Amino acid sequence: MKEKRNYPMLVLKGIGMGAADVIPGVSGGTIAFITGIYEELLRSIRSFDLAAIRKLLRLDLKGFWKHINGGFLFSVLAGIGISIFSLAKVMKYLLETHPIFVWSFFFGLIIASSWLVAREVKKWGAGTVIALIAGAAAAYMITVLSPASTPDAWWFIILSGAVAICAMILPGISGAFILLLMGKYAYIIGAVSTFNLPVLLLFAVGAVAGIISFSHLLSWLLAKYHGATVALLTGFMVGSLNKIWPWKETLETYTDSHGVAQPLVERNILPGTYEQLYDKPALLGWAIFFIAAGFLLIWGIEKAAAVLNRKRNEAAVTE
Repeated sequence: MKEKRNYPMLVLKGIGMGAADVIPGVSGGTIAFITGIYEELLRSIRSFDLAAIRKLLRLDLKGFWKHINGGFLFSVLAGIGISIFSLAKVMKYLLETHPIFVWSFFFGLIIASSWLVAREVKKWGAGTVIALIAGAAAAYMITVLSPASTPDAWWFIILSGAVAICAMILPGISGAFILLLMGKYAYIIGAVSTFNLPVLLLFAVGAVAGIISFSHLLSWLLAKYHGATVALLTGFMVGSLNKIWPWKETLETYTDSHGVAQPLVERNILPGTYEQLYDKPALLGWAIFFIAAGFLLIWGIEKAAAVLNRKRNEAAVTE
């Protein structure tokens, strides 16, 4: 008997991915991993191949839709779109007015996520430990790099799209932050706000090429070297905690498309240093509360998913 898909739940998971992708330092790939759709998402993206193109050219729309797992992809992408055009404004407001609360919540979320993802490694050994350390080191280095000055040439816009979209499906690495490092965040945001179609099309070409090719690589790694790959992805998440630390000192700023100064280069500081530097409370108690809330949310989602899977398996056995 064919399993019925819970499409509203997939939309909600997409909303979570979209909300994460608009926050520098948080990845939609992390949410996909947490909610158990990461590998299916990679397989679905990978299904955009020659067979899919042939079906489309023959106008076999039903076969094309089935081949690309259209119901799944549409639901997730719909959720991402809904989130970007609605929740993104809420997240922006919260980051501007209550940054310590938001970053604390995501700090707890990433800690819990790292723990849960690490449990997917069935057997830890030298190879998986090395992969974990390598992933953590790579993500940490990305978070401390200074943004570069880069050209506005067509080839670099395509490259930016390819790299940013790949980062968005990697747990722990933010595509928005990668664009910032490549010196193209303000440029692309400006193109979106002014609907600069040539720039947006070049960026989209890079994004499509990047995500299709990269999904093949990740799917192959998960199939052939599942333990090491999951350990590497866990490391990415652990390393990204450096970016999500709630108390920061702004060292450099940049001006966004609305003419507002935004943090560009920051360094982590202790709560006490934060109070001395900015002459306002560090809200340590509330930060601990939101870290715990983020951790417990992911723990609760995992427990609920386990209960649902057990009930589904029991129902399948009795049928």
